[in-house]
Amino acid sequence: MAVVAVFNQKGGVGKTTTTLNVAAALMLLERQPILIDLDPQAHLSLALGVKSLHGDACVSAFFLRDKPLASLVRTLPNGLRLIPGHPDLSKVDSMLGGVKGVAARLKNGLSELVGANSPVLMDCAPSLSVLTLNALFASDRVLIPVTSDYLAMQGLHRTEIALRVLEKPLGRPIERRMVVTRYAEDKPQCRDALATLKQRYASELAEAKIADDLALAESPAHGMDIFAYAADSTGAHDYRVLTMELLSKGFFK
Repeated sequence: MAVVAVFNQKGGVGKTTTTLNVAAALMLLERQPILIDLDPQAHLSLALGVKSLHGDACVSAFFLRDKPLASLVRTLPNGLRLIPGHPDLSKVDSMLGGVKGVAARLKNGLSELVGANSPVLMDCAPSLSVLTLNALFASDRVLIPVTSDYLAMQGLHRTEIALRVLEKPLGRPIERRMVVTRYAEDKPQCRDALATLKQRYASELAEAKIADDLALAESPAHGMDIFAYAADSTGAHDYRVLTMELLSKGFFK
């Protein structure tokens, strides 16, 4: 069971969109992913049409009330399995921040979610919190969406520094892959940023790019992934290509 954290310290770079649509592409390939919404804003859950849940039915109950993760998995009409997020997650830092060994809590809990063909994708908040540390400690790999603009490039640099710092207590390198989102070939700043990313990160940068496609922004309002909302769209094509590339590189092994 591969565990992948989708993370970037910069907000607005497409983490939730990427988590949702890579998982949907894996579903089409019969990989049966499990999604975990670790952002207190619960945007991944909202994008899948899941809202107004009691905290006891969400991943916050695992952290704050010791409920087993397996008991919180919801199978959605499209077949995706989700452990929803909840605003109660904002309490985790203050309630558990000083608890010894708290960063390993999620890793230990994930041992209950068995299934060799069931990759786990975790949508992380854009901050280094207790929740994000749990995700990074539990993950086998990190997927980093990044938009091709100046501020996003700075956010990626900070994310890289944070991952390098965490490698020491983990005792292993953190395998990661960056993916460019909201890319527009006709914009010089996008082309320049892509060239910089290729120069700096080389093999860590995915070849696939996610175009700036309106359908990707529209689909969450309908509680749908891009394949259900607009299967013939550029966004659907790009996320299909990205997922196939990640699979071919062993990212979900």
